[in-house]
Amino acid sequence: MTMKKIWITFISVVVLSFITLIWIGTEVYQTQPPIPETVIVKETKEILYTKEDIQIGQNVWESIGGMEVGSIWGHGSYVAPDWTADWIHKEATFMLEAWAQNDYNTNYDTLDVEKKAALKARLIKDIKTNTFNEADKSITISESRLAAIKENIKHYSSIFSEGKEEYAIPKGALVNPEKLEQLNAFLFWTSWAASTNRPHKDYTYTSNWPHEPLIDNTITSDSLIWSGLSIVLLLLFIGILTYYYLLNHEKGELLTKPESDPLTNLKLFKSQKAILKYFIVISLLIGLQVVLGIITVHYTVEGQAFFGFDLSSFLPYSVTRTWHTQLAVFWIAATWLATGLFLAPMISGKEMKYQRFGINFLFIALLVIVLGSMMGEWLGVHQFLDLTTNFFFGHQGYEYMDLGRFWQLFLGIGLVLWVVMVSRHILYGIRKKDESKHLLIILLISVMAIGMFFFSGLMYGENSSLPVINYWRWWLVHLWVEGFFEVFATVVIAYIFSRLKIISEKTAGRVSIASASIFLAGGIIGTLHHLYYSGTPVQAIALGATFSALEVVPLTLMGFEIRENWNLLKSKQWMQKYKWPIFFFIAVAFWNFVGAGVFGFLINPPIALYYIQGLNTTAVHAHTALFGVYGMLGMGFILICLRFYSDRVWQNKKLKRAFWLLNIGLVAMVLLSLLPIGIIQAYTSITKGYSFARDAELLYSPTVQTLKWMRMIGDIIFSVGIFYFCWFTIDETIYNFKRKHVNK
Repeated sequence: MTMKKIWITFISVVVLSFITLIWIGTEVYQTQPPIPETVIVKETKEILYTKEDIQIGQNVWESIGGMEVGSIWGHGSYVAPDWTADWIHKEATFMLEAWAQNDYNTNYDTLDVEKKAALKARLIKDIKTNTFNEADKSITISESRLAAIKENIKHYSSIFSEGKEEYAIPKGALVNPEKLEQLNAFLFWTSWAASTNRPHKDYTYTSNWPHEPLIDNTITSDSLIWSGLSIVLLLLFIGILTYYYLLNHEKGELLTKPESDPLTNLKLFKSQKAILKYFIVISLLIGLQVVLGIITVHYTVEGQAFFGFDLSSFLPYSVTRTWHTQLAVFWIAATWLATGLFLAPMISGKEMKYQRFGINFLFIALLVIVLGSMMGEWLGVHQFLDLTTNFFFGHQGYEYMDLGRFWQLFLGIGLVLWVVMVSRHILYGIRKKDESKHLLIILLISVMAIGMFFFSGLMYGENSSLPVINYWRWWLVHLWVEGFFEVFATVVIAYIFSRLKIISEKTAGRVSIASASIFLAGGIIGTLHHLYYSGTPVQAIALGATFSALEVVPLTLMGFEIRENWNLLKSKQWMQKYKWPIFFFIAVAFWNFVGAGVFGFLINPPIALYYIQGLNTTAVHAHTALFGVYGMLGMGFILICLRFYSDRVWQNKKLKRAFWLLNIGLVAMVLLSLLPIGIIQAYTSITKGYSFARDAELLYSPTVQTLKWMRMIGDIIFSVGIFYFCWFTIDETIYNFKRKHVNK
């Protein structure tokens, strides 16, 4: 295929994919569950809630940690219940029991099959009938349902005011009576949307999620059909891509590997030495993230203390989990940014004006954003901020983008500065018009996309609805991280290998553009697989299932990438200098297949996600894909940059221990704890209902508790690996700080 055709393919994939994704976005806005002006009791005309109550209640939920305290519609954390599913089950159970006592003077469970069926039919009619009135924008509920709602209000108000250890919610998490009432209004609305049929449809606004047998919330035919089709397409395109790979992978331009390292005498600029301090801070952030992870996971067995010490009053689960997930994004993103800044002068062959100043400014900004956002989140969760201040400076409540809007804007401005600092070097390199032109153009596109797509997280406001927020949230989490960061990483590795004369610049460019086309073909529209059951239209299920299955296709070829990277090490003796960066790239390929591919597809088809969204199976994918792929890749980038600073013989024992302990620890963490718990939860969700899979009775059962403690084995091994990696990185960085080897 000519370079022109490769570019046409790439542009076509990106343009058509975004047209489709934006079209679905317009459908999300138009078909989202309505927020009523009033919720009215049918018989008495009493107004239970107003639109303002529901919207403020959403802000209250965000302020206490939002998705870091249980989940809504399956999105969030795993210790507390999914509030939507829990509310629906409690409401349905209360109504059935009340009717059984009133009509038959006995408990519901003691009734015969016919009487149970009659009451269940009455319940389904009461709950699933859509009473939203387009004229006055009101919802009507029965007095029977009102009684159940009031009982739920007492229950949830008690949990958030008095605390509950099994949910890792401390006493006094929320004590303001008005805010408690508003929080309950929001929880009611999420359950109403998940239990009420769409107009003229036989499924709810969330496509019958969650699985709740009491109201016949069962998987829809759309979910079944598109699940089957996605598996068929996966198998088909695995065959096609494998055939194409075997047919063409040997046709690239063959190079004679140099006898010595082409970059041995690489001269570095002052701005590149200024980047060294990034690696120290990144190492400290990695260590802090792991410490917070240890505390967070301990809260799953001791919900309000840390080995008896009352930690939750100062650092509750919602705060430690927020910081744990946020720091992962911060340090991984920081490695990408530092790598881009390091490579920029290598690309242009010169240091642009104010480059070192910009690097130092970004470094200070990074520290301010990290520490400032963490403090804001702590203040927000502890209710020291009013709701509007919390939105801008505190805790937004949405996983992976919890930081306040001000900190988001600050980070966005920093990214724009990074784009300018890196892009001007790339543009200078492109003007040289050599064989690296196409490689540098795709690198420039990925750099600009990283800066631009971060701002998708700013597309919603303080009072935006949950479906709209989730739509834009996954633009950031999926497209920004899994999309254009991955393009950037692919091109950076190709560029480094081309500078080492392992592959030609021409081949590196062709491969990078083609690879980007392949995984963006599934990845852009595949964003929708996060939105199957989030108050989105059924088209999200069809397109999300189909295209996200295609995301897995290239991951099935990771074995070839592992082999090729391994062969690189054996090709020339001087390649041993790059042994450990390449080993980390090999680990990336392995975890890309296992974590993103196998465990990703485990929860990807609609039929799977319907039952296991928000269970520990999600945590399996999150840990093996986020750290296994992007964490390992970030570590590989750090090592490849450090390798260019000096020819000093590295302390291989530290890196060997770090590499193997990290990978063994991650495997043990998953196989000994997360995956078995996830399987137990999945079985419960399928056989009994989703709320049972998230219930404390299951999660605190002896078997599950034992499996939670088993995680310590993997966690300890992993933590020691982190220690060795950070020790090596800080030691090597300090050594290079002391050397005088930069251009003047």
